[in-house]
Amino acid sequence: MEVVSDCGKRIVLDLGLPLDAESNDKKYLPDIPGFDGSDDSLLAVLISHPHLDHFGLLGHISGNIPVIMGKDARNILIKAAPFLRGDWTVPALGLNFKSDTPFELGPFRITPYMIDHSGYDAYSILIEADGKLLFYSGDFRMHGRKGKLTAKLMAQPPEKIDVLLLEGSTLGRIGEDESFPSETEIEAKLAEVFAETKGLTLVHTSAQNIDRIVSIFRACKITGKTLVIDLYTAVVLEATGNKHIPQSDWPEIALYIPEKQRILIKQNNYFDILKKHSKNRIFIEELKGISIRSVLLFRPLHMNDLEKAGILDGAKYIYSQWEGYWEQESYAFLKEWLSAHNISKVSIHTSGHASPGNLKQFAEALAPTRIVPIHTFMPEKYKELFNNVELNTDGEYWEV
Repeated sequence: MEVVSDCGKRIVLDLGLPLDAESNDKKYLPDIPGFDGSDDSLLAVLISHPHLDHFGLLGHISGNIPVIMGKDARNILIKAAPFLRGDWTVPALGLNFKSDTPFELGPFRITPYMIDHSGYDAYSILIEADGKLLFYSGDFRMHGRKGKLTAKLMAQPPEKIDVLLLEGSTLGRIGEDESFPSETEIEAKLAEVFAETKGLTLVHTSAQNIDRIVSIFRACKITGKTLVIDLYTAVVLEATGNKHIPQSDWPEIALYIPEKQRILIKQNNYFDILKKHSKNRIFIEELKGISIRSVLLFRPLHMNDLEKAGILDGAKYIYSQWEGYWEQESYAFLKEWLSAHNISKVSIHTSGHASPGNLKQFAEALAPTRIVPIHTFMPEKYKELFNNVELNTDGEYWEV
């Protein structure tokens, strides 16, 4: 989270739940005046993209504070909320970003730039006030399916940026000369594993990682397999508003509703949602019959169904998320389940963030007077890449 202030007015850039938080507790909310809605000097919260570590604390602030974000990102959060555990955050009403289109908010002139990231509808943000230019990178990369967006920004950057708030999630994870696989390379690796699997292929990834869903779908087409999704995934894909992204009514896709989701649908009367996506619905007997020709977009709620149906012989599990999650204790039950059914794990993933080398290219293209580290566990490493770094302490106010 960053707070930008000018002429007695303030805006907040992202309000995320820390990655290491044990729960979405109000105790993680920064002590910023106005989050209770009592101070009209707080004009809005700007959300760069719909990842929990960027929006997760919105549920702990007043609903009277406008939330500004991408239209499709907002729609994904709204439509996903009924299917997710806990008090999932639904953003308050506010303006919607339109890429490359500036708008005025109090003393601030704000211009969002859509960029490449594993979170759908993601933006970098330029803020102008009092003759100064602050550029917030948000989370970005260059090796995803929307890499051209980042390249476009780098080719035509804002001029005379005073401060670049630059994310550094990958610093300390790989070297400056190393790079991450592209989504196209991920697609090829997935297709290779799909082709060699003798049973049902389970791919464990986030339904909100739309680039990855596209890679999985394309790999299914290459190998002649059907992609099987649940209702939550169907709703998220529809919420993007992008008809070029796989949808539940496409002939190469099947909809399977696991038992736990059926209970949720019945308890909350989501039958209209189900009916909307039921064109290609299959049941467990049908999934069993086509398992060798199918790829299931897997979540742990599928475990009991698959076990009871006896369709795990020859199955393979592909883990396609950040490896840090896998190492957490919360996945111990899944590891035991895979071991019990003699299912091997294959990791096929790429980062949603720019490599250190790409961070350097990005900074060189934007040519800021100063670079301030954000969203990193290793701010000290910035000085190894850049010669105009300014380190500031969390909670410290400083001038642009």
